[in-house]
Amino acid sequence: MPDPGAVGPSSTSGPVTGAPQRLRGGVLGMADIAAATMANVGPAMSFFFGFAFLATTAGVASPLTILASGVAVALLGNTLAEFSRAHPSAGSFTTFVGKTFGPVSAVTTALLAGLGYIIAMASVIAISGGFVQITLYHYTGVDLPWIIWTLLLTGLSVVLMLRGIVVSTKWAGYFFGVEMLVLVVVSVATLIEHRGDLSVTPFQPDHLTHGLKGLAAGFPLAVYLFIGWENSAALAEETENPRRNVGRAVFSSVAIMTVSYILFSYATVTGFGYDVERLGASPIPFIDVAHHTLGALAILAYVGGLTSTLGVLIAGINSQARLVFNAGREGLLPSFFGYVHPIRRTPNNAIVTFAVTALLIIAGWGLGHLLGSEGGSMNPVVFFTESSSLGAILILLVYLASNIALPLYYRRYRPQEFRTIRHLVLPAIGALAILVPLYYLAKPGQPAPYSWFPYAALATLLAAVGYATLLVRRDPGLAERVGSVIADAE
Repeated sequence: MPDPGAVGPSSTSGPVTGAPQRLRGGVLGMADIAAATMANVGPAMSFFFGFAFLATTAGVASPLTILASGVAVALLGNTLAEFSRAHPSAGSFTTFVGKTFGPVSAVTTALLAGLGYIIAMASVIAISGGFVQITLYHYTGVDLPWIIWTLLLTGLSVVLMLRGIVVSTKWAGYFFGVEMLVLVVVSVATLIEHRGDLSVTPFQPDHLTHGLKGLAAGFPLAVYLFIGWENSAALAEETENPRRNVGRAVFSSVAIMTVSYILFSYATVTGFGYDVERLGASPIPFIDVAHHTLGALAILAYVGGLTSTLGVLIAGINSQARLVFNAGREGLLPSFFGYVHPIRRTPNNAIVTFAVTALLIIAGWGLGHLLGSEGGSMNPVVFFTESSSLGAILILLVYLASNIALPLYYRRYRPQEFRTIRHLVLPAIGALAILVPLYYLAKPGQPAPYSWFPYAALATLLAAVGYATLLVRRDPGLAERVGSVIADAE
């Protein structure tokens, strides 16, 4: 049975009239989307604020947890690559799930993915200003409120994105290059400084806290270090030969990030003398290692953190807003989101709405702190962990649905291309791998606000399904429009 999405934009019907608005096609190469993907991962930002908790949970052998999470993400990458090879689309997961299970699942996925990414990006937006505040206070004693820097950096990033995908992607790539250079230099310098104390202890399973239980507990924290690995799929419409290049960008990005994180984590635990308690007590362990190793040159680590937050802001909003745009273009969300600038071919409404909504989430979260029982202002570092955890639950649900969808999609639409290992075994293992972090993020007995995150995610899922059901009943033509615009259609 042929894939109905393969007919391109001519299949559009229902209330959406005229040819669908398209992004600028073929302007990005494989290196561009790979760099944007790794910039979206933001290794400096993610590692700076995530590794202390990971090391405390998993123990000295936390690099093994990172290795396991890298393998799991690679399994998810297989699902994304195979879907993009068959049906490249700016809708990414929304299109893939929708083509498999129908329009109700497409609308539900669009809402879960859109909201999940916005909540997760709110953590990045907040920490961008928070890290500027930390850096300036450390070096100058100036302590301006972090929200000022957050608004400034977000505004500049949005302006850059509205100028065009090529310009903004290049800048994200430049920022990523700077942060990676800094991270590698500090890590290598630390290993040289402690060369007499180097050990294989961080790679021995018996040094995991509580063994496999510690590995499993640290697994969701390690997986979150990779969030953003799926960036390239949403850029498919603007990528040259997306059927080939999206998959290559996904696998190369995951491989580079896995090796890099193992290096950074090994250098960090070595720099702390394998003392996990002392490492866990540090707000930003990698910065402390840089101070000890480089002295005054530790400012480079701060520069790496700053460029990382900027790279994530640009690359993350760029790709994730395109999911919202595509949903608006196909009628899954209000058509307002499907607008494309007539000259720059950028999804302006989706980009601006995405950023503004994230800022409103930050404002609401901050207001909750002020009006709460304990009162006081919101700490952006604490908010980073809280917001990213809630967003991750919704995103992981989308990952899970995509892994379940892949074998069904290929059996239905491309049976002649179906391969047992690639289209059944690997996505099945990937789905099982996703259940581990989902369990630890949703398990009972967690402190507030983490204890109510699973209920918030469940309520969001039920509301999304209810909205999707009503929308499909009101607009029967929606089934034809899901995935109707493929990336390399003429």
